[in-house]
Amino acid sequence: MKNIPKEINIVNRKAAFEYHFLQNFEAGLVLQGTEIKSIREGMANLSDGYCLVKNGEVFIRNLHISEYRFGTYNNHEPKRERKLLLNRQEIKKIDRKIREKGNTLIPYRLYISDRGYAKVEIILVKGKKSFDKRETIKDRENKRALDRIKKQDF
Repeated sequence: MKNIPKEINIVNRKAAFEYHFLQNFEAGLVLQGTEIKSIREGMANLSDGYCLVKNGEVFIRNLHISEYRFGTYNNHEPKRERKLLLNRQEIKKIDRKIREKGNTLIPYRLYISDRGYAKVEIILVKGKKSFDKRETIKDRENKRALDRIKKQDF
């Protein structure tokens, strides 16, 4: 019997509440051997992560990938800085946008591509103000109430 791999899709759900999304990019990750094994088990956390541009390269910080449980002395450091693989034009565009006041770059989704590579969807965002967050909560509660009413009608 063949093992069917489950789809790995780790999402930063807090990001939609905290930020306005402006533009998204898809990037590859430079990983060590035990890191990809941990990602395939779903042992990663994007909530504290952010990206920065250094010397014409983009790096991701605070992306937590748990240590591989079967790894020995070869195990990796969980919160090490990891390089992202992007085109030079994309890096220049990101660098220009990040320099604008209020913009930042965060990882939103970590997944395994069809070819078996770890990919991260990074999004250029602008922080929400507190009144925007309250409005988001109101919209979410109104949607839930409407869904409950629709469900009762059937």
